[in-house]
Amino acid sequence: MSTTTRKRRAPADELLFLTDVLEELGITRATWYRWRNRGLCPTTRRLNGRLRIWRSDLDAFLADMEVV
Repeated sequence: MSTTTRKRRAPADELLFLTDVLEELGITRATWYRWRNRGLCPTTRRLNGRLRIWRSDLDAFLADMEVV
């Protein structure tokens, strides 16, 4: 009988709703769209007609904002 060891996988990256991202950032929807038009916000995806942002993209965006 052999025992197999399972590797732990990193938690799956989650898609966040735009409203959750706005709340976390503490900004208005108008500010978000202004940033988006200027190319300053993380990449967004449209899923079922709603904007979503990957948690990893938001975390990278926040890390970049801290450096600046």
